Amino acid sequence: MSDGPGFVLLYVLVVLVVLAAAAATVVALRRRGAEPEEPVAAEPGVAEPEAAEPHVEEPAPTAAPAAVEAPPVAEAPVVEAPTIEAPPVEAPTTEAPPVEAPTIEAPPPSVEAVPEVGAPRSLRDRLSRARSSFGQALVKTFRRGTLTDADWEDIEAVLLQADVGVSATQKIVADLREKAKGSDADALIESLRAELLAILGDADRSLHRGDAPTIWLVTGVNGTGKTTTIGKLALREGTDGKRVVLAAADTFRAAADTQLERWAERTGAEVVKHAPGADPAAVAFDGVKAAKAREADLLIVDTAGRLHTKKNLMEELSKIRRVIERESGPPAEVLLVLDATTGQNGIAQARAFTEAVEVTGIVLTKLDGTAKGGIVIAVQQELGIPVKLVGVGEGAEDLREFDPVAFVDALVG
Repeated sequence: MSDGPGFVLLYVLVVLVVLAAAAATVVALRRRGAEPEEPVAAEPGVAEPEAAEPHVEEPAPTAAPAAVEAPPVAEAPVVEAPTIEAPPVEAPTTEAPPVEAPTIEAPPPSVEAVPEVGAPRSLRDRLSRARSSFGQALVKTFRRGTLTDADWEDIEAVLLQADVGVSATQKIVADLREKAKGSDADALIESLRAELLAILGDADRSLHRGDAPTIWLVTGVNGTGKTTTIGKLALREGTDGKRVVLAAADTFRAAADTQLERWAERTGAEVVKHAPGADPAAVAFDGVKAAKAREADLLIVDTAGRLHTKKNLMEELSKIRRVIERESGPPAEVLLVLDATTGQNGIAQARAFTEAVEVTGIVLTKLDGTAKGGIVIAVQQELGIPVKLVGVGEGAEDLREFDPVAFVDALVG
């Protein structure tokens, strides 16, 4: 009898296991849409204990539901998992704000300000380096009050360092010392302006033109910006509606004709060229013929940059001029391009080129890049050749006609 209750409990547990397995099988079959088959329940091979079912009927329902409903609960998250991916689908909507970034078109105000920044700067701004080392240095000395001999030596040193030249410097200092008696600083500054303007004079600084085609011969030492100056001239003339032909008579410098062609593409000009190493005079000859045949308004002849000390090269330059004169008369302009940073060496260059081709005007480039703006005064004082154009920047609009009053005001004002 002592084994009786244990035996009953064992049977109860077996029945519960069988019922749970049967319930799980039924649920699985129902999911597949099939009816459960009774034989499955007989598998354990314990048919007799089923008589004990009445004793366990009440616990069975409570245990079965718990075991049966667990799978559906586990399935629910799996079924709803796809809905969890809905947020990633909505993620693009979060990218909508970046798409609306273009609405940050607030910058356009700053974009419209760009033209103002890129607009041509005044000559005063362009010559800031020369003004600080030349004009402002003189003004500072004038404002010391009564000037001593040492002060006048400082003034003379400033003028010489600015490449005004010995001759012009001596004249300016002598005249200022005479006018300084009884004059205050402002009067001396005004006297300096008057002295500089008197030296620069009122020479004709316009670019001359002749019967069509007008011919401008451009020459100078290598590196002065000669070909770039020609390109800027062609651009300016083309903008004014002139038909321009460029003769690439610089046949020695590598890619000189290519550089000229690039400018021609920008300006609408036509280029006449020969093979590298060809006779420059022959290119000039063909340039004149082409300009006439095409009824061009202007022919600009580029020449090889050469050292003014090389006699044979200067003779070749003279030959180009002679060919032009023979075919179409003297060039309306022979422009010598000088680099303002070379200082007094530019004077020696100008003398040599004038002897070879009779220079009629100076183009002074890189004037914005030097603290020695006095070269303009030296050229006029020592050679009497007018500075007609000045380069004060890289832009095409930075090749400007030389205005003596604006120049002096930019230096001293």
